[in-house]
Amino acid sequence: MQAYECGERDFGESRVQELLPKAEALPKDIRWHFIGHLQTNKVKQIVPYAHLIHSVDSLRLLEAINCHAEKIGRRVKVLLEVHVAEEPTKSGFTPEEFRQLTHSIASSDPYPWVDICGIMGMATNTDDEAEWRRCFRAIRSLANSLPCDHPIISMGMSDDYLIAIEEGSTMVRIGSSIFGERIANEKVTTEN
Repeated sequence: MQAYECGERDFGESRVQELLPKAEALPKDIRWHFIGHLQTNKVKQIVPYAHLIHSVDSLRLLEAINCHAEKIGRRVKVLLEVHVAEEPTKSGFTPEEFRQLTHSIASSDPYPWVDICGIMGMATNTDDEAEWRRCFRAIRSLANSLPCDHPIISMGMSDDYLIAIEEGSTMVRIGSSIFGERIANEKVTTEN
Protein backbone atom coordinates (compact mmCIF):
# COMPACT_ATOMS: atom_id res chain seq x y z
CA MET A 1 0.00 0.00 0.00
CA GLN A 2 2.93 2.36 0.57
CA ALA A 3 3.96 1.97 -3.08
CA TYR A 4 0.35 2.42 -4.18
CA GLU A 5 0.01 5.58 -2.11
CA CYS A 6 3.13 6.92 -3.84
CA GLY A 7 1.33 6.54 -7.18
CA GLU A 8 2.43 3.10 -8.39
CA ARG A 9 -0.31 1.13 -10.14
CA ASP A 10 1.62 -1.75 -11.79
CA PHE A 11 2.45 -4.66 -9.51
CA GLY A 12 3.84 -8.07 -10.40
CA GLU A 13 3.29 -11.38 -8.70
CA SER A 14 4.87 -14.72 -9.51
CA ARG A 15 2.49 -17.01 -7.63
CA VAL A 16 -1.20 -17.48 -8.33
CA GLN A 17 -1.99 -18.22 -4.69
CA GLU A 18 -0.48 -14.86 -3.69
CA LEU A 19 -1.91 -12.73 -6.48
CA LEU A 20 -5.55 -13.72 -5.93
CA PRO A 21 -5.98 -12.54 -2.31
CA LYS A 22 -4.04 -9.35 -3.06
CA ALA A 23 -6.20 -8.59 -6.08
CA GLU A 24 -9.33 -9.06 -3.99
CA ALA A 25 -8.13 -6.97 -1.03
CA LEU A 26 -6.24 -4.13 -2.69
CA PRO A 27 -7.59 -1.21 -4.78
CA LYS A 28 -9.21 -2.23 -8.05
CA ASP A 29 -7.20 0.19 -10.23
CA ILE A 30 -4.03 -1.85 -9.70
CA ARG A 31 -2.74 -3.43 -12.91
CA TRP A 32 -1.64 -6.94 -11.95
CA HIS A 33 1.23 -8.49 -13.91
CA PHE A 34 1.61 -12.22 -13.59
CA ILE A 35 5.34 -12.86 -13.98
CA GLY A 36 5.85 -16.43 -12.77
CA HIS A 37 5.51 -19.80 -14.43
CA LEU A 38 1.80 -20.35 -15.10
CA GLN A 39 0.37 -23.86 -15.15
CA THR A 40 -2.58 -24.44 -17.46
CA ASN A 41 -4.74 -25.61 -14.54
CA LYS A 42 -4.32 -22.13 -12.92
CA VAL A 43 -5.23 -20.10 -16.03
CA LYS A 44 -8.92 -19.91 -15.11
CA GLN A 45 -7.98 -18.22 -11.82
CA ILE A 46 -5.58 -15.65 -13.32
CA VAL A 47 -7.46 -14.57 -16.47
CA PRO A 48 -10.03 -12.39 -14.64
CA TYR A 49 -7.32 -10.43 -12.79
CA ALA A 50 -4.24 -10.19 -14.98
CA HIS A 51 -3.56 -6.94 -16.78
CA LEU A 52 -0.59 -8.66 -18.43
CA ILE A 53 0.68 -12.24 -18.28
CA HIS A 54 4.45 -12.15 -18.87
CA SER A 55 5.20 -15.85 -18.93
CA VAL A 56 3.39 -17.53 -21.83
CA ASP A 57 5.89 -20.27 -22.54
CA SER A 58 3.97 -22.81 -24.65
CA LEU A 59 1.24 -23.17 -27.26
CA ARG A 60 -0.79 -25.19 -24.78
CA LEU A 61 -0.75 -22.30 -22.30
CA LEU A 62 -1.57 -19.76 -25.02
CA GLU A 63 -4.56 -21.87 -26.09
CA ALA A 64 -5.77 -22.23 -22.48
CA ILE A 65 -5.60 -18.46 -21.94
CA ASN A 66 -7.50 -17.85 -25.18
CA CYS A 67 -10.18 -20.39 -24.16
CA HIS A 68 -10.74 -18.97 -20.66
CA ALA A 69 -10.63 -15.37 -21.89
CA GLU A 70 -13.37 -16.19 -24.39
CA LYS A 71 -15.49 -17.80 -21.66
CA ILE A 72 -15.50 -14.59 -19.62
CA GLY A 73 -15.57 -12.26 -22.63
CA ARG A 74 -12.31 -10.49 -21.80
CA ARG A 75 -9.29 -10.05 -24.06
CA VAL A 76 -6.08 -10.80 -22.16
CA LYS A 77 -2.71 -9.19 -22.81
CA VAL A 78 0.29 -11.52 -22.83
CA LEU A 79 4.00 -11.61 -23.48
CA LEU A 80 5.58 -14.63 -25.13
CA GLU A 81 8.43 -16.03 -23.06
CA VAL A 82 11.58 -17.06 -24.89
CA HIS A 83 14.37 -19.27 -23.65
CA VAL A 84 17.78 -17.95 -24.64
CA ALA A 85 19.63 -18.62 -21.37
CA GLU A 86 22.24 -21.34 -20.95
CA GLU A 87 20.14 -23.17 -18.36
CA PRO A 88 17.81 -26.10 -19.00
CA THR A 89 15.66 -25.13 -15.99
CA LYS A 90 14.39 -21.94 -17.65
CA SER A 91 11.25 -22.23 -19.74
CA GLY A 92 9.95 -20.59 -22.88
CA PHE A 93 9.83 -20.91 -26.63
CA THR A 94 13.12 -21.60 -28.36
CA PRO A 95 14.09 -18.84 -30.80
CA GLU A 96 12.98 -21.03 -33.74
CA GLU A 97 9.63 -21.89 -32.10
CA PHE A 98 9.14 -18.20 -31.36
CA ARG A 99 9.76 -17.22 -35.00
CA GLN A 100 7.36 -19.90 -36.24
CA LEU A 101 4.64 -18.79 -33.81
CA THR A 102 4.97 -15.11 -34.63
CA HIS A 103 4.84 -15.93 -38.36
CA SER A 104 1.66 -17.96 -37.78
CA ILE A 105 0.08 -15.15 -35.76
CA ALA A 106 0.98 -12.55 -38.39
CA SER A 107 -0.69 -14.57 -41.17
CA SER A 108 -3.86 -15.48 -39.24
CA ASP A 109 -5.47 -14.79 -35.88
CA PRO A 110 -5.57 -18.18 -34.12
CA TYR A 111 -5.95 -16.59 -30.66
CA PRO A 112 -8.63 -13.88 -30.98
CA TRP A 113 -9.05 -13.43 -27.20
CA VAL A 114 -5.35 -12.84 -26.62
CA ASP A 115 -3.39 -9.66 -27.34
CA ILE A 116 0.25 -10.56 -27.85
CA CYS A 117 1.94 -7.36 -26.72
CA GLY A 118 5.57 -8.36 -26.61
CA ILE A 119 8.26 -10.68 -25.39
CA MET A 120 9.71 -11.74 -22.04
CA GLY A 121 12.97 -13.45 -21.27
CA MET A 122 15.65 -13.95 -18.65
CA ALA A 123 19.40 -13.96 -18.80
CA THR A 124 21.48 -16.90 -17.67
CA ASN A 125 21.88 -16.99 -13.88
CA THR A 126 25.52 -15.97 -13.71
CA ASP A 127 27.70 -13.03 -12.70
CA ASP A 128 29.06 -12.79 -16.25
CA GLU A 129 27.93 -9.44 -17.66
CA ALA A 130 28.89 -10.52 -21.20
CA GLU A 131 26.50 -13.48 -20.93
CA TRP A 132 23.71 -11.21 -19.68
CA ARG A 133 24.26 -8.96 -22.68
CA ARG A 134 24.25 -11.93 -25.07
CA CYS A 135 20.89 -13.08 -23.69
CA PHE A 136 19.33 -9.62 -23.74
CA ARG A 137 20.49 -8.98 -27.30
CA ALA A 138 18.99 -12.29 -28.40
CA ILE A 139 15.65 -11.41 -26.76
CA ARG A 140 15.69 -7.90 -28.27
CA SER A 141 16.43 -9.32 -31.71
CA LEU A 142 13.48 -11.74 -31.49
CA ALA A 143 11.13 -8.88 -30.54
CA ASN A 144 11.52 -7.56 -34.08
CA SER A 145 9.53 -10.53 -35.42
CA LEU A 146 6.43 -9.72 -33.36
CA PRO A 147 3.41 -8.58 -35.37
CA CYS A 148 2.80 -5.48 -33.22
CA ASP A 149 4.08 -1.92 -33.18
CA HIS A 150 6.31 -0.98 -30.25
CA PRO A 151 6.35 -4.38 -28.53
CA ILE A 152 6.95 -4.62 -24.80
CA ILE A 153 10.37 -6.11 -24.12
CA SER A 154 10.25 -7.43 -20.57
CA MET A 155 13.75 -8.38 -19.52
CA GLY A 156 15.89 -7.52 -16.55
CA MET A 157 15.44 -8.25 -12.88
CA SER A 158 16.89 -6.72 -9.72
CA ASP A 159 20.45 -7.93 -10.39
CA ASP A 160 20.72 -7.15 -14.10
CA TYR A 161 18.05 -4.57 -14.99
CA LEU A 162 20.48 -1.72 -15.77
CA ILE A 163 22.21 -3.84 -18.40
CA ALA A 164 18.82 -5.02 -19.70
CA ILE A 165 17.76 -1.40 -20.18
CA GLU A 166 20.99 -0.65 -22.04
CA GLU A 167 20.20 -3.61 -24.31
CA GLY A 168 16.64 -2.47 -25.10
CA SER A 169 14.35 -3.52 -22.27
CA THR A 170 11.14 -1.51 -22.03
CA MET A 171 9.90 -3.20 -18.84
CA VAL A 172 11.86 -4.59 -15.88
CA ARG A 173 10.85 -6.86 -13.02
CA ILE A 174 12.56 -5.47 -9.90
CA GLY A 175 10.36 -6.51 -6.98
CA SER A 176 13.28 -7.73 -4.85
CA SER A 177 14.97 -4.33 -5.11
CA ILE A 178 11.79 -2.56 -4.00
CA PHE A 179 10.20 -4.96 -1.52
CA GLY A 180 13.19 -7.09 -0.46
CA GLU A 181 13.90 -10.75 -0.95
CA ARG A 182 10.97 -13.13 -0.74
CA ILE A 183 10.78 -14.95 2.58
CA ALA A 184 10.18 -18.70 2.31
CA ASN A 185 6.60 -19.65 3.20
CA GLU A 186 5.75 -15.97 3.51
CA LYS A 187 2.25 -15.36 4.82
CA VAL A 188 0.25 -13.18 2.43
CA THR A 189 -0.81 -9.91 3.98
CA THR A 190 -2.16 -6.72 2.48
CA GLU A 191 -1.47 -4.51 5.47
CA ASN A 192 1.96 -3.19 4.39
